[in-house]
Amino acid sequence: MRVLAALATLLLCIGFATGAWAHAALVSVEPANGSIVASAPKSVELRFNEVVTPGAIRLIDGTGKVRDEARVSASGETISIAVPQDLPQGTVVVSYRVISQDGHPVAGSVIFSIGVPSATQVPTVADGGVNALIWLMRIGLYLGLFAGVGGVFFAIWIARSTNGMLLPRGALLMGVLGAIASLPLLGLDLLGLPLTAFLTSAPWTIASRTSAGTALLIAIAAMLVAGIALRGGQGARVLSAIALAGVGLSLASSGHAATTPPQALTRPAIFLHGLGIAFWIGALAPLVVLMSRPTAAMLPILNRFSRVAVPVVAILALTGLTLAIIQLESFAALVETKYGVILSIKLALVAVLLALAAFNRLRLTPALAKNLKTAPALKRSILAECVLALAVFAVVAGWRFTPPPRAIVPEAPLAIHIHGEKAMFQVLVSPGKAGTDDFVLQLMTGEATPLQAKEATLTLSLPERGIEPIEYDAELGPDGYWHVRKVELPFAGRWHVRIDALVTDFEKVTLEDDIEVAPR
Repeated sequence: MRVLAALATLLLCIGFATGAWAHAALVSVEPANGSIVASAPKSVELRFNEVVTPGAIRLIDGTGKVRDEARVSASGETISIAVPQDLPQGTVVVSYRVISQDGHPVAGSVIFSIGVPSATQVPTVADGGVNALIWLMRIGLYLGLFAGVGGVFFAIWIARSTNGMLLPRGALLMGVLGAIASLPLLGLDLLGLPLTAFLTSAPWTIASRTSAGTALLIAIAAMLVAGIALRGGQGARVLSAIALAGVGLSLASSGHAATTPPQALTRPAIFLHGLGIAFWIGALAPLVVLMSRPTAAMLPILNRFSRVAVPVVAILALTGLTLAIIQLESFAALVETKYGVILSIKLALVAVLLALAAFNRLRLTPALAKNLKTAPALKRSILAECVLALAVFAVVAGWRFTPPPRAIVPEAPLAIHIHGEKAMFQVLVSPGKAGTDDFVLQLMTGEATPLQAKEATLTLSLPERGIEPIEYDAELGPDGYWHVRKVELPFAGRWHVRIDALVTDFEKVTLEDDIEVAPR
């Protein structure tokens, strides 16, 4: 009860901490994405839906040159890039990588053209090697927090013995190394740098200033305290309880789930969820060791664990359901978003894990009390739980790379500019992803003045998927633009776009190009 009281105090600190962090999204750009301006603007303003920190911001002029003299400043939700006034004519690309309040990077590019558009390329900064290592180190961190710290807590509070703790010790070591390595890897991701910059100061510095960096430091401290608790002594119980609380505190300090409003609900929920996972998963490796050398002395240990495990699983289910409802916002998001798919896989694995745990408690544990020779069967079942737990860690580590549905804000539309001898057409596709999209066509003459047309037609095809040209009639809106609404783009890929503008009964202007439609 004293431990629960201490944890409740921490819960109050977490639950009523201020802030309402989410996953940042670009909501507006000035000059507008894909627009054409007569001369270079004084600045480019990127406005997000929350306060962001600049990571890597690059301005590339119409000749493809990176303009390092472009000064970047931040004020609340807005990032401002001072534009050099000697920019040549052509398409300017602003590539941004900013850090949201939950510690995750948000990257993208916007374009505008000065005078006549050019073929300036949008740079790519993604490094698959960095992402792969972030994923692996996160799994190692989970092992350290849940199998390591949780294993120490089980040994001291439930088993009341630190014998057979080789696996939890190894998990703690793996977790500490994973957390330390995660810090510069996070910085590389935030700045869009390659792995070769791992030992430079920039990624370490910027990562340590984020909420994710703080969470990693708390995790390291929790694992070190758990290692000290393993030495035994009078303070071992208190230290192991502090380490367990550190697990919840680390998870509640950063990330999608922990930083979702309302903070008074989500942060305590993730805190309790983390404690429950550590208690349950931490017990598995020590229990396997106990089953390897079955004696009558292990029966009281199993009984103590079983009594506590029931309310712990109930708390896990309640907090997990609460967080899922807040993050998804709709049942359809389970299958329509990457975040939801990961959650669906996790739920399937956890369902099997719960079934095994129930079988162990209701069948195998009572059988063991009657006959110690049934220990191998219980050992095999617990080993299966260990494998499933590792699979869950591997799956949920993927949440690092995708925002939850509640944080998805409509992005700036996909824009292309098609230029011909007699005319130029601006095409905006919103949201620019596979699914249902709206097209806006801006028809202009070669001198960038409005092109008066009697009718306009949009034709789309996707040769790589065998989709033949599909024709849509555009409607002229009161804004002077031609609109084609609710166009179904069933696949991501390089779609071919053709626009036919009937200028007179005897003259038609046709321009065509390709657009890259992203996955939904």
